[in-house]
Amino acid sequence: MFWRPALSRPSSFSLDHLHPLLQWSLLILLAGSAGQVFKYFHVPAALFLGPMLVAIGFGVCGASVRLNKHVFRLGQGTVGVLVAHSMTMGVLLAAVHSWHVMVFATLLTVALSAVVGIGMARWGGIQSSTAAWGTSPGAASAMVAMSEDYGADSRVVATMQYVRVVCVVMIGALVSRLIGADAGGTDAHSNDALLQGVNLLNLSLSLLVIVVGVAFSGRIPAGALLVPLLLGGALQLSGLLQITMPTWLLAIAYGAIGSYIGLRFDRATIHYVWRRLPAMIVGALLLILLCAISAWFIAQMMDKDFLSVYLATSPGGLDAMAIIAIDTHSDVGFVLAMQTLRLFGVIVTGAYIARQVIRVTQRLA
Repeated sequence: MFWRPALSRPSSFSLDHLHPLLQWSLLILLAGSAGQVFKYFHVPAALFLGPMLVAIGFGVCGASVRLNKHVFRLGQGTVGVLVAHSMTMGVLLAAVHSWHVMVFATLLTVALSAVVGIGMARWGGIQSSTAAWGTSPGAASAMVAMSEDYGADSRVVATMQYVRVVCVVMIGALVSRLIGADAGGTDAHSNDALLQGVNLLNLSLSLLVIVVGVAFSGRIPAGALLVPLLLGGALQLSGLLQITMPTWLLAIAYGAIGSYIGLRFDRATIHYVWRRLPAMIVGALLLILLCAISAWFIAQMMDKDFLSVYLATSPGGLDAMAIIAIDTHSDVGFVLAMQTLRLFGVIVTGAYIARQVIRVTQRLA
């Protein structure tokens, strides 16, 4: 439970005095604008971070509006179908060819993240369950969405995940420059790079997969994410569906998840996160360093270029790592295959790892 300071007098400014319709209008306008501004400046996870930061500001300023959880779950389903888009035959063939190394690398990365999570819980002052999900090396938006279903504080998890995403992307770009890899045009891949051949039928079927998947997720843990992911992946691999996720749909989904989380922040929460931000940054850098060391050993084992393996083992940011891999002419198939395998591994084992982190932390306490 967050510490809540006693206020001797009401705040001089509070959005609570505004009509809810006006609050919603301002939130939608500012959140959408922030997402587009962040995207223009190539900020990682811009369509999530922009709305989340705006919603945090609204929450701190006393906004009374809250996003319905069903909208949040539809956002989860959209993220799941987006992940399913990466389940192509090429990715699966690449995974099969080097499955033993990929499984080893995935287990090693998950183990390293669990160790860092234990350290964050033990010495960083963060709740063990939240620390476990915050250090999980999966897609950041997916980990934030799943943490909500398992009782962790998604506000702190979001902060930890996206602090690491920013660090991963910045260091990934720096490593690419230091190695001297040739760079292509990022702009060519940043505008809907994953989506081609958009048509109304594929868009309608993709939306149907999201709605049906969420509707039938029931009481399955993280079902709003997993069911659309599995359903969409199966339909795409069978050739019955070419998943289509236009930018406006991703913007709405990421904005819904970001706003749902951001509106739950208040002054006490900001105070809690701010005091632990240095520990979050140290934890993120430590995990990146450990993964880089493991990437060097794996590159030696496979006789493969270090940059491709480094991007493949970087903890989180599948889309960002794919873009860097394309720009630097690395092995994009290998990067996507290992990142996707690890994402599925983290989704499947996330709850178990969180329980183990809690158990070890309690023993060390």
